[in-house]
Amino acid sequence: MPLDWSRVGSGHKEPLLRPREIYAALASRPWPYLRHEQGEVLERWFARRTDRDMVIKQNTGGGKTVVGLLIARSTLNEGVGKAVYLAPDTYLAAQVRAEADRLGLAATGDADDLAFRSGQAILVTTFQKLINGKSVFGVAGDGRPAIDLGIVVVDDAHAALATAEGQFRLTVAADHPAYAKLLALFANDLEAQSPKAWADVRAHDFTAVVRIPFWSWQARQSEVMAVLHPHARDEGFKFEWPLIANVLPLCSATVTSRGVELRPPCLPISMIPAFDKATRRVYLTATLADDSVLVTDLDADPKQVQLPVTPGSAADLGDRMILAPVALNRSLGDEAVRVLARQLADGDRDGDNVPDAPPVNVVVLVPSEKAAAAWEPYADRIHYVRNLEAGVAELKAGHVGLVVMVNKYDGVDLPGDACRVLVLDGVPRPMDATERREAAVLSGSPTLLARQIQRIEQGMGRGVRDSEDHCVVLLLGSDLAVATHDPRQRALLSPATRAQVELSRDIADQIQGEGLDAVRSAIGACLDRDPQWVAASRRALAEIRYADSGIVRPEAVTSRQAFDLAATGRLRDAADTMQRATTDVEDPAVRGLLLEQRAAYLNHVDPAAAQRMLVKALELNPFVLRPAAGVVPAQLRAAAVQAKAAAGFLEQEYTDGMSLVLGVKALMDEVVWGDERRSDAAEAAWLRLGLHLGVASTRPEKLYGTGPDNLWALTDERHAVIELKTGCSTETIAKSDLDQLGGSVRWDATTHAGVKSLAVMVHPSPVVDARGTAVDGMRVVTPQKWEALKRAVTVFAVALADGNGRWRDEQAVAEQLAVGKLMAGGLFQTYGETPRPQELKAQR
Repeated sequence: MPLDWSRVGSGHKEPLLRPREIYAALASRPWPYLRHEQGEVLERWFARRTDRDMVIKQNTGGGKTVVGLLIARSTLNEGVGKAVYLAPDTYLAAQVRAEADRLGLAATGDADDLAFRSGQAILVTTFQKLINGKSVFGVAGDGRPAIDLGIVVVDDAHAALATAEGQFRLTVAADHPAYAKLLALFANDLEAQSPKAWADVRAHDFTAVVRIPFWSWQARQSEVMAVLHPHARDEGFKFEWPLIANVLPLCSATVTSRGVELRPPCLPISMIPAFDKATRRVYLTATLADDSVLVTDLDADPKQVQLPVTPGSAADLGDRMILAPVALNRSLGDEAVRVLARQLADGDRDGDNVPDAPPVNVVVLVPSEKAAAAWEPYADRIHYVRNLEAGVAELKAGHVGLVVMVNKYDGVDLPGDACRVLVLDGVPRPMDATERREAAVLSGSPTLLARQIQRIEQGMGRGVRDSEDHCVVLLLGSDLAVATHDPRQRALLSPATRAQVELSRDIADQIQGEGLDAVRSAIGACLDRDPQWVAASRRALAEIRYADSGIVRPEAVTSRQAFDLAATGRLRDAADTMQRATTDVEDPAVRGLLLEQRAAYLNHVDPAAAQRMLVKALELNPFVLRPAAGVVPAQLRAAAVQAKAAAGFLEQEYTDGMSLVLGVKALMDEVVWGDERRSDAAEAAWLRLGLHLGVASTRPEKLYGTGPDNLWALTDERHAVIELKTGCSTETIAKSDLDQLGGSVRWDATTHAGVKSLAVMVHPSPVVDARGTAVDGMRVVTPQKWEALKRAVTVFAVALADGNGRWRDEQAVAEQLAVGKLMAGGLFQTYGETPRPQELKAQR
């Protein structure tokens, strides 16, 4: 008779708890053993499994998915409670469920599945499914019982955090009826804070960002509630409103021409009891270098977060050769790299248009549709998030060619032949209102730089998915080249990625100044698995260890504590707690922003003291909110000796000649024509351009809410009043823009008595609209003139970099300023042109 296998070995054995034993007992395990690094992580987790908040760090491709599933299964077997595994999106959640099925672990995607509810299966779903105002897991105050959870495993924690922040951010779109009502309610306050930004918002300028002053926002909460509450069930409201309605007075309100964005200083994660009360919370991450955001966003225990679980070695990363062509040879422009990428996809290694090697899949990551357009002549496919799943499946199935992915720098697995060459063409820039405002306030600060480096590292991790994988990474553009060359920026990378960057620099040093043939040869060593390269690559990682402790900034801990106090009505205590947040912060930009938040809490109980606090914040960071009484503009003084000022600035900024050249090129590349989203970056670049040339420069409109975009003190008696319209696409300079420039000249005359103003317009056209009048003596920097200035400044940097620290030598700097016609007195005569009147067509 046939055997009844269900009766064999069933007995009364206790369920297995140790994850390694669970894996060993699986009937359909895909590998005989777990990888060594996975086993180490699982053993260390098991020893500390009662810690409520635990961060697990493994390199990209280190097998985090299997680790997370086994941890969830172990917790179920222990009887702690239900298990949820959260992926960043539906595509990745489906991949995790497929992996669970391959392992033979029970998993479901349905929160109502009895197997999940009874603790028999792991629920694999998205972070967004849990964290939203209509969550099936329950929301505080909605009357439904919350689902109790034993463990929540958060995969790709950095991506999950972005999702969480989005769920706790309500954006009232410009086409929503509440938008106009909110603007009408705060119109006077917005105009007082920044007349120009307010005018730009009304003119539908995408780049304009202005925050509603917290004192005005708090004073009108009853009116705000009357405007917003009737729309609580509207699309665009219903998933976010329940999460922030109770902390609305604490939210920052930021206005753009596209919407009003409401965002709390920290996430009130207690609104999702299932997550807030979960017995165990595990965060899986590869690139989360700064763990502070786990505290501010998810209210994780900072002490536990600072003790991550890692493998004993960081050598579990795949082989990557990371090259920035522009750092190898300044003549290797973006177009040359695009041609090279196309040739590699076709198997044309030597560039003679005849395939001589196996073709490979080349994947290009770009931050925007505009960046993707430059790749259209070379691309076989261009994928957006909406069609990414099919695109990735096609790459995994075989050779496709050159594939462009738009604005997807994390959460994509491209193992093995799916991606052998990865190109990063720029990094995503902040798009939502609060992030754009914060980026402007923290412009140039180490804090903002660290965030940018993390995004770069996330992108570089797409091409290798395990320790046996390999990929060439090409970084396109000067800003990415700086990230791998500047030692201050390299230090922000994870230890393993930094080791690979430094190994690749050894190759880069040998082919410095060579042409594309040298780059092709280096790439071939990685793609063809040259034994010497492979040995060097493995040796570079062999001794790399993960950091013993995570980074949790003290100000993040106190900011979280302050918010929790404020959310329970203890506003004075919240303000006092924020005082501690600034104690250990060295970055003045961040200290100013923290003082602004302290003032916002303090305003609830002592408005006068809050205004005094804001004055102190302004002394540290000139871009924070301006006090209700306004700010007296500081007098801008020209440098006594331009060359001396330039040499001093360059010495402070750059450690070597290559850093100088790459830094200047990255600076000039920030000015992008025809893209209004880049206008703020262009204004910041013009300010730094002045400093590079030894010219005192500032941004009055950002500082005081009035005045020009940029102001350069050319001499003690003469200023350049500069308005930037790089985002314009009009064929003439509009009357409104001319009027704005004239107003800025009058502002300068009033602010700086006795100084003559040179009006400068940075605009795609030198033609004055027939309805407008050019400002007397006005100069126009057109794209053609800008290119000439760009070349001159680049030559200036290259000449100073060619030698032993010549950029620090006042005499050498003076010579190059003169050669490039960059002396302040005549710069705009050379690199500007006289505006022309519009030629009107004759009437018939």
